[in-house]
Amino acid sequence: MTGLMKSLLAGAMLAAMMGAATAQPLTVVELFTSQGCSSCPPANANLIKVKDQPGVLALSFNVTYWDYLGWKDTFGRKEFTDRQVTYEPPLGHDGPFTPQVVVNGRADTVGARPGEIQGLIAQSQIAKGGVTQGPELSLGNGKLSIGAGKAPGGGADIWLVRYARGVVEVPVARGENTGRTLPHANVVHALEKLGSWNGQATTLPLPATGGGLSTAVLVQTPGGGPILAAATN
Repeated sequence: MTGLMKSLLAGAMLAAMMGAATAQPLTVVELFTSQGCSSCPPANANLIKVKDQPGVLALSFNVTYWDYLGWKDTFGRKEFTDRQVTYEPPLGHDGPFTPQVVVNGRADTVGARPGEIQGLIAQSQIAKGGVTQGPELSLGNGKLSIGAGKAPGGGADIWLVRYARGVVEVPVARGENTGRTLPHANVVHALEKLGSWNGQATTLPLPATGGGLSTAVLVQTPGGGPILAAATN
């Protein structure tokens, strides 16, 4: 083999390695926020900054426990609050707080700390190293396909998320943010458990959606554990 051929082969191998490294699975960044929380607007802005980063699925879950302050969150739902509450014991917290960012169900930080959010995203992507740790997921033609893989004991939960892709501005008339117009990114409107994954390849029908909402699917260890795989349309 000539020196030129060796150089070309080495270059091709390097390009392939770089390509594989950039084809990373999704890192799920969940922000638990509330329109009734005066410390939440900076966290909303931080989610806007990360939502278009390659390999990131950013989701805004609006909780309900600050509604008593005088403003009922227009996107708040009990099931979103329940999801956050489930996360707290594994993450070492006594109870929920806002704004909280949870990355891949594995680690969390205060949503107003952009440097820590970016650090958790980077750690997740480095740890995965471009290799999917959970099953392969695909969405299309009204179906969800999950590949075979190693499931936790007792199986993993399959969550269906419907969210509005992009940024929406919400004027707040009462409560701690009276008179402010708050931006929200990738607001979740519905969360539904579709079933369980036991490690075998399977295909499930996806319920129809409307209102221009996007769809995401999370395969997650039960009890607020790590997210094993995620996909969005």
